[in-house]
Amino acid sequence: MTSFSAALTPKSSYTAGRTEFTYKGELTGTPNGDAPNILAKSYTIDADVEVPSGGGEGMIVTDGGRFGGYGLYVLKGKPVFTYNLLAAAKFRWEGQEPLTPGKHTLEFDFKYDGPGMAKGGSGVLRVDGKEVANKRIDHTIPVLMTFDETFDIGSDTRTPVDDADYQVPFPFTGTISKVHFKLGPSQLLAADKKAAEEAYAKAND
Repeated sequence: MTSFSAALTPKSSYTAGRTEFTYKGELTGTPNGDAPNILAKSYTIDADVEVPSGGGEGMIVTDGGRFGGYGLYVLKGKPVFTYNLLAAAKFRWEGQEPLTPGKHTLEFDFKYDGPGMAKGGSGVLRVDGKEVANKRIDHTIPVLMTFDETFDIGSDTRTPVDDADYQVPFPFTGTISKVHFKLGPSQLLAADKKAAEEAYAKAND
């Protein structure tokens, strides 16, 4: 197995073959190979949080950073999902109203356009089941998240997905009860995997 193939293969029994992941409380510094892989597939992320009386602020869940990745967070009281396409473009879903103090469920649902890698799709941000933002994007990250970034819940331990929004560690000021991922099947084609592996090998000659 090449190093690229290994990168595409889940590294632990916790991630291998799983389509649902549930995390309770805060979690930081998880390597990408042990995180839910949202690339080239449809997925849903939902988070149960409690906003303090003074209003909420901070990171709920993120993977990647300045050179590619995503983050679900609260900024100036409003829910935001940002998708950073390898620093070439950033796509943003943002609620127009601040979250009221108390318990809320935030959800980001993405429908992928595959089959094939780097396809686009449509994302919907919801608060307590109500749609607050809807956007379509034409492309997504092809195969891998940035190697030197991590998967974090409750703060961001590496680089921001959007420097204009926040600086690390950007801890969430409320309480995170649960973060849940539901992943659809991978829509990478065999030809995509082969072409990507060849490009990776060439770049590392």
